[in-house]
Amino acid sequence: MIIKIGHRGARGYEPENTILSFEKALELGVDWVELDVYRCKTGEIVAVHDRKLDRSTNGSGVVADKSFAEVRALDAGKGQHIPTLEEVLVCVDKRAKVNIEIKGEDAAKPVAEIIERYVQENGWQHEDFLVSSFNHYELLAFSRICPQVKVGAVIAGIPIGYAEGATKVNAYSVHPSKEFINQALVDDAHNRDMKVFVYTVNDPDDIERVKALGVDGIFSDFPDRL
Repeated sequence: MIIKIGHRGARGYEPENTILSFEKALELGVDWVELDVYRCKTGEIVAVHDRKLDRSTNGSGVVADKSFAEVRALDAGKGQHIPTLEEVLVCVDKRAKVNIEIKGEDAAKPVAEIIERYVQENGWQHEDFLVSSFNHYELLAFSRICPQVKVGAVIAGIPIGYAEGATKVNAYSVHPSKEFINQALVDDAHNRDMKVFVYTVNDPDDIERVKALGVDGIFSDFPDRL
């Protein structure tokens, strides 16, 4: 059974990484929602994909250089604000599992603290979360603080050794892009007892192609197509 993962919520339908987008993904019956996080200058963890605010909001500049108040004042599309990680978790409310992709630096510790607080105080389980990143140093830092939560190694291209590098962070899963995924990578990951979650697959022909490779989950902007 393929795990359906709503990419930045359901960004094919609603502004990415907004509460509107996460609600749409849940409405479409996803198993997981995926969001991207950065740490603001004032310490808050916010859901935004790019290092800079220019593409996805009506603002500009680097997220890490902005205070939360400055980030919060922006329109992320359809009048939506950029939410905090906590607000996303309140929205999801255990109706799906949550994949948090750490994009910026110095986010591992606050993300771990937020997850632990929601486990201790809000009825979530460690198994409800997966923390992933292209930055495998951040994953290592996160795992040292919060070893109970699984981590996923995001990769671009086909690394030498296929999934071997992901073993260095004790990854539960490896996340290759649809452009580079092949049978050898999938088989190598499975032989190492790792799941394979492929991003970002929207075209029906691509969906069938990656399913035929035996992947375990698919990130899509249109999760209903899965």
